[in-house]
Amino acid sequence: MKVNIIGRQLNVWDEMKATIEKKLAKFDKYFDDNAVATVTLSIKHGQKCLELTIVADAIFRSEVEDETFRNALDRAIYLIERQIRKNKTRLERRLKNVSFDGGIFDTGEDFEEEKEFNIRRKAFHIKPMSVEEAIMQMNLLGHEFFVFRDDQSEEICVVYKRRDGDYGLIEDEQ
Repeated sequence: MKVNIIGRQLNVWDEMKATIEKKLAKFDKYFDDNAVATVTLSIKHGQKCLELTIVADAIFRSEVEDETFRNALDRAIYLIERQIRKNKTRLERRLKNVSFDGGIFDTGEDFEEEKEFNIRRKAFHIKPMSVEEAIMQMNLLGHEFFVFRDDQSEEICVVYKRRDGDYGLIEDEQ
């Protein structure tokens, strides 16, 4: 697995890079050589923030704030391992009629099976509007995200409220 380490407005010292690479080496048993792990270190509101994203067949992501980067790394790794175990359980449940003996998601331990998903479907007309209008509409509705058609590009986009209070925009990358 390839590991990219990024420091946002700070320099990542060699000892921390070595620690990150050593701790992420445990994921090599789950992923092939094409997997890419990106670790981003930053400081937000006096707290050390570590974002860990692993892109393989699926995307696993965690974002942790703590007093030290080492503690944040340990918690982020724990969260990713939990996501991998959940994914393994889902795969096993889907493939229960087919012989499945381990594979790349074999962690050696069982994880509690998730309940069936209750999916609520909703259909609505998506009208063209600007990003600012979409944010205003989202806030009026009290939602965390809002789907709309961009009035300039005619593409379907999503605006969302970020944890830090700012807004995000998701659009197709053609």
